[in-house]
Amino acid sequence: MATTEPQLKRQIGQVLTEQGLVSEDQLRIALLEQMKTHLPVGRLLVQLGFVSEPVLRDALATALGLQAVDLAHVIVDPAALKLLPRDLARRYRVFPLAFDRATRKLIVALADALDLVAFDRLRAHLGGAAQIEPRLAGDAEIERAIEHHYGHELSIDGILREIETGELDQPSLEAGEGYSQPVVRLISALLADAVERGASDLHFEPEQNFLRIRYRIDGVLRQVRSLHSSFWPAMVVRLKVMARMNIAESRAPQDGRISVTLCGRVVDFRVASLPTTHGENVVLRVLDRQKGIVPLEQLGLEMPQLEMLKRMIARPQGIILVTGPTGSGKTTTLYSILNHINSDSVNIMTLEDPVEYPMPLIRQASVSDGLKIDFANGVRAMMRQDPDVILVGEIRDEETAAMAFRAAMTGHQVYSTLHTHSAAGAIPRLLDIGIVPDILTGNMIGIIAQRLVRKLCRSCRQPHEASESECRLLGIAPKDRGLLYRAVGCEQCDYHGYRGRVAIMEILRIDEVLDDMIARRTTARELVAAARKQGLRTLADDGARLVCRGGTSIEELSRVVDLTERMA
Repeated sequence: MATTEPQLKRQIGQVLTEQGLVSEDQLRIALLEQMKTHLPVGRLLVQLGFVSEPVLRDALATALGLQAVDLAHVIVDPAALKLLPRDLARRYRVFPLAFDRATRKLIVALADALDLVAFDRLRAHLGGAAQIEPRLAGDAEIERAIEHHYGHELSIDGILREIETGELDQPSLEAGEGYSQPVVRLISALLADAVERGASDLHFEPEQNFLRIRYRIDGVLRQVRSLHSSFWPAMVVRLKVMARMNIAESRAPQDGRISVTLCGRVVDFRVASLPTTHGENVVLRVLDRQKGIVPLEQLGLEMPQLEMLKRMIARPQGIILVTGPTGSGKTTTLYSILNHINSDSVNIMTLEDPVEYPMPLIRQASVSDGLKIDFANGVRAMMRQDPDVILVGEIRDEETAAMAFRAAMTGHQVYSTLHTHSAAGAIPRLLDIGIVPDILTGNMIGIIAQRLVRKLCRSCRQPHEASESECRLLGIAPKDRGLLYRAVGCEQCDYHGYRGRVAIMEILRIDEVLDDMIARRTTARELVAAARKQGLRTLADDGARLVCRGGTSIEELSRVVDLTERMA
């Protein structure tokens, strides 16, 4: 690791000694050696064996206020490699990581972030075509990465041609190394392609004679590739190696996790395998930390709804439930709320299955069969940790529900999820699993029901005048009808007509009136009628608002929310 400023050299030495990574004597030896060799002190500390290169890299990043990157766990963007030739990368010890086409930003790893000559040469080569954003890496790491990635085919089609025309050396895949192996590059290219296209899940589905690969994009599965079945044995081995799963076990379900650097940021994949009649079916859930934690103000709520949610969050004790089917964005909403209230003065503890997005200051624990931790006894253990806020990943049974409400009754703020169709439907569901009305009354802050609908592509959406039946579905008078939009499809949205998703929400705040109705075991329909008088906006109402504003189509809303009652 190189550096060119004496002040920085002293600072790196000070950082390392203060952290107890090197002793004063070791630093003095390195400085004396530097007088003979004139090599950077950081590189000498590594050569003398006093400190490892990753440790030095992180210390240098701390001193400079830059982000460090581990090149051993990086999936490289082929577009970035094309921007910098191998000779230039080797001469100035830089390695291109990712190229953001929207912002024209090239992310590069450097061994010496203060090498102005290298920056000037890079800018001259790019000719203003891209801005440079530096990351720190070790000298040896960069040299290995240059040898590792340059000269290999990195596009999916190119790798497939290479596999089809060459021989597949499967044994070396089990070691998890060897970037020259085309299957290693194929898996990396598929992961990068899925993240770049905004997929939430990757499905590898073996059939009798072929392998189907599908991405879930905007909540809908799309087939992207069909490969010969002979490719799959080597591919599944590579995925298992990356996820630290048992490659010798193919007759039992397994779970694992992959963490790689993509587009200059860390992206995690939750991996699950399931034996089927034609081989192991593998599904990867994309856990992109950058997208997983959304500021509360960016959830798409209108100001009255946002203010109501903030009032609910401000209550010091009680329980807030987020309801909806799998994949409706419940976790994203809960993380947004936790991120909003997270501070040094609050002890937030979570119990999840599993932990999806690590967050600073928050104590996060996973439900684990191996550690004998389930939701009920996990909450019991957390209550002895002096928490202010508790997140229970999901209420599945009476014991978990009872512990969650016990925590709320003893002065804690509790968040959890429940699988119901509407906000009001959470009350009969809780009664059904065994929670008595006396416990519900006074301990519930509110319930949020939500769904995710696809947003119309702004580049190709087509306006049309609302028909009478559409006005009836949206709850607007025919005389007030305006323009609605329908999906068309273009290159920008991959010819699907939709691009991205947005949440529609139903926020039910429990007040004294609703508390009394819950105590009397009032039906969900009567609860909704009473809440409507106090301004409740149902999922259909919130979706209709989005349709009228051109955010989505009425066909998409009908796919997600039941609008048949409005047709009566």
